[in-house]
Amino acid sequence: MAVMQNEWFHRRGALAREGWESVVDGRIPGWQHTGIRVAVLDGGSLKLPAGDVERIVVPLSGAFGVDHGDTDHDTTTTVLQGRRSVFDGPTDVLYVGAGTGLTVRGRGRVAVAEAPTTQRRPAKYIAAADVPVEVRGAGRDTRQVHNFGTPAALDAGALIVCEVITPGGNWSSHPAHKHDEHVAGHESRLEEIYYFEAAPARELAEAGVVPVDADAFGSFATYSSAAGEIDTNALVRTGDIALVPYGYHGPAVAAPEYDLYYLNVMAGPDPERVWLVTDDPRQAWIRGRWDEQDTDPRLPYRPATDSPATDSPAIDSIAPEGVRR
Repeated sequence: MAVMQNEWFHRRGALAREGWESVVDGRIPGWQHTGIRVAVLDGGSLKLPAGDVERIVVPLSGAFGVDHGDTDHDTTTTVLQGRRSVFDGPTDVLYVGAGTGLTVRGRGRVAVAEAPTTQRRPAKYIAAADVPVEVRGAGRDTRQVHNFGTPAALDAGALIVCEVITPGGNWSSHPAHKHDEHVAGHESRLEEIYYFEAAPARELAEAGVVPVDADAFGSFATYSSAAGEIDTNALVRTGDIALVPYGYHGPAVAAPEYDLYYLNVMAGPDPERVWLVTDDPRQAWIRGRWDEQDTDPRLPYRPATDSPATDSPAIDSIAPEGVRR
């Protein structure tokens, strides 16, 4: 069945279901290898059943406790201390393997990345200090990547997950690239989800020059490849989601006055869990320029202060950081 262009881009709340602000899963026509759930909790909880799906719980803002186990009577609690915002550097995350259910509770904004798989892996807590932080690109193409769910950092069945901070005025997912063909050693087939957030640029916010009603945004584009037709050209704001089933994607551009964040969730049908891309041949030359430029001195972003991610009473009863019981 043909899928119209607007099926691949969804505004905040358009995919709301069962207490979640957004849910992407196999119920979307033409989508089968990845998923994401986003929720805002105010001391409440949301439960996800066990099944042939693996997950990574990612605090976007705030702190959370995650109860996870094979049964309701064999449950471990892991605390995610989280962060104040996605622009405060990496957070701690929790991988929960297939065959294991979970309940997430606390106060703040949280994402759960998902991928169907029959492979079983043990749960793994990754502390914020252990998340590989990469400053990628150079010049106005500099961005910050948190590689907590990539193959080098996490043993998962199918999921490949990372997050990217693009400071105001910079470009990321650039040059445009694709991963929709299986070419051994060169390209892998991966669906990809982009979940976005935007906020006033850090230096402007710290200077106190941003009005309270500022409308933070960036932009994102996709276009067709031999694998299929796709055409997304959108202004993106906090909570928006772009789906990339195939085709070239990028750039993601931060307006000069606003920082842009996105969480990438990838998985695909290839037997090997590997992230290999092919640049648009007309844009591939851009990477060569990075050797001649300095990286953006604003990066890497770290927490603006040494204060904890949240002092919310919703987490008072949760065990200390990383504790499992």
